[in-house]
Amino acid sequence: MHDLLITGARIIDGTGSPSYVADLAVCDGRIAAIGSNLGAARETVDAAGLALSPGIIDTHTHYDAQITWDPHVSPSPALGVTTAIMGNCGFTLAPCRPEDRDLTLRNLTQVEGMSIDALREGVQWGFESFPEYMDFLEKRGVGPNVAAFVGHSSLRTWALRDAAATRAATPDEIARMREKVVEAMQVGAIGFSTSTSRQHNGEGGIPMPSRLADDTELETLCGALRESGRGVLMITKDSGEGVARMEQWSAAAGRPFIVCALFHSTVTPDSVFNDLDGIREAQARGNDLRGGVSPCPLTMEFTLHSPYVFEGLASWKPAAKIVAEPVAYRALLADQAFRDGLHEDLARRERRMFNGQWDQVVIRAVRDAKNAHLEGMTVAEAAARDGKRPFDWLLDLGLSEDLDTTFIATLLNSDDEALGRILTDPVSLITLSDAGAHLEFFCDAGFALHVLGHWVRDRKLMPIERAIHRMTGEAADVFGIPDRGRLVAGAHADLFLFDPDTVGRGAAYRVHDLPAGASRLITPATGVHGVWVNGVKIADGNGLVPDTPMPGRVLREFHA
Repeated sequence: MHDLLITGARIIDGTGSPSYVADLAVCDGRIAAIGSNLGAARETVDAAGLALSPGIIDTHTHYDAQITWDPHVSPSPALGVTTAIMGNCGFTLAPCRPEDRDLTLRNLTQVEGMSIDALREGVQWGFESFPEYMDFLEKRGVGPNVAAFVGHSSLRTWALRDAAATRAATPDEIARMREKVVEAMQVGAIGFSTSTSRQHNGEGGIPMPSRLADDTELETLCGALRESGRGVLMITKDSGEGVARMEQWSAAAGRPFIVCALFHSTVTPDSVFNDLDGIREAQARGNDLRGGVSPCPLTMEFTLHSPYVFEGLASWKPAAKIVAEPVAYRALLADQAFRDGLHEDLARRERRMFNGQWDQVVIRAVRDAKNAHLEGMTVAEAAARDGKRPFDWLLDLGLSEDLDTTFIATLLNSDDEALGRILTDPVSLITLSDAGAHLEFFCDAGFALHVLGHWVRDRKLMPIERAIHRMTGEAADVFGIPDRGRLVAGAHADLFLFDPDTVGRGAAYRVHDLPAGASRLITPATGVHGVWVNGVKIADGNGLVPDTPMPGRVLREFHA
């Protein structure tokens, strides 16, 4: 007697092989058999006309904080995700001394776009060290499976305390951080993550600690993975640098290196392809680099209360430092010299998130009824109509509405043809959902549904078997996750049942369900019929199932 029998499904097994129609049986959390006439089961699901694949492995999430109060890491499971890898970019909660907790949260509130009140009220601190963090998650239980990087910024904060974001580390401090990396790998970290991106700033525009690391520190901490003989390196590199340094650190560790975040920009359209070529050349030299790419347009909703989109501009730094000082901040936004600096900065077309694409910045919602006619217009259109420079116009409108005007900007990956080339490049890895971060600005937790709906069904960019493989079996192989990512007898029963004709993600909408009543953007799923983690159903077409169980596992064992 099986626990679960799914009948008549189109099996897309995660290997890239052609799909076929069959039944699939589950017993004790694993796939017992695939075929026909498999016998009786306690529960049977008729899947005729539907596709059954391995659950999506989301390799780039930031659920490290949210999971302490929301073990189901909403909304990811309802969007087909059965395994989430946390701790990317070096932004983690452990290790963290009790007296440094608020510093850590204040950093996260800026770089991950989360309310400080939500973090202070929501995060449950039942740990200090990385091993204790893993034990904490395991004891509480998790909805999907989770794995965690040990993060560089947390290591620096632990070792350098208040100086973490101001100076290079001493040899002794580097040695102590290296010991913590080794310790984390011994208890099941999936790897080591870091960031050198100018876009990554903590409270008041202060660089995230990892950005202060020199090459010696980075090579030493990356190289610590050689001792464990397993694990993955991950970096969000600065947009202006190539991949040569990453190849050096990968060689020092002898481990795969995921290089993020590779987006296409219409301003510097060749840059991402140069990075992919550099990764290809590194592979030819025997160094296993992969380019982390997003399948979604990078669209951000923002107000001037926290305009993350502008933080890559050097000229915005004076504003970022005083954003929490209302009078001084508003005065600076009105200052003509400051504004002139912004426009001069944008005139230098560099490789960064925002480069003055005002025709792709839309006024989404105004506060004052007298401005209602502006909703739906681009900043470029409105500024031209009024004879103003676009940045001046945006700042003027925002100031007139006490910074409450909501804008939405399509920043990167807006060229479908170019993005299609990126997604089919064999050295790219489809990832970068950023689920759990930037909650105020966007929600790409449903990245896999976008791939299956937009890229596979509508654009016919690749066969559905190839797309599923890239987000399941390939991801499991790259990160060394055993017995997941494929539908084969004996594998863990992480399953995703969907309708290929309707699968996709709906329009993002705002909810106020975070601690302290803070808001976030989420996207609903379409065409999802069931999601099982280790054989237990946790989501269906209506979202998370009532009284959602926590069948997930904290993953600690990985292939070399």
